[in-house]
Amino acid sequence: MVQPKAKAVHYKTIPAQEVGEEAPGSTISWLIDGPKDGAPVYALRMIEVAAGGHTPDHTHSHEHENFVVEGRGRVRLGDEWHAIEPGYVILVPPGIRHQYQNTGDTTLKFLCGVPVER
Repeated sequence: MVQPKAKAVHYKTIPAQEVGEEAPGSTISWLIDGPKDGAPVYALRMIEVAAGGHTPDHTHSHEHENFVVEGRGRVRLGDEWHAIEPGYVILVPPGIRHQYQNTGDTTLKFLCGVPVER
């Protein structure tokens, strides 16, 4: 039997990548990068949004599970905006328009889980 990979590292040791022009001030760190890290079903990311920044305003065919770690902001789910702060849990179903905006003066950080098959 093949032993699955295991991983235990501090998230700050994983390089953050700029999300792109459509998301000024936003970075993404692939904390658990699916099969690359031995996780065949699920990937986990840390999204960081600088004060005044936002993630892309978009939709796609897979769900997100999010947990706010630090900062304050708001999230668009369809046509509604919801205030968020540390401890908030957000489910973004497949096909729903969504976007995160940092409305605070510190970095907004949230964990984002997605299926590997997207």
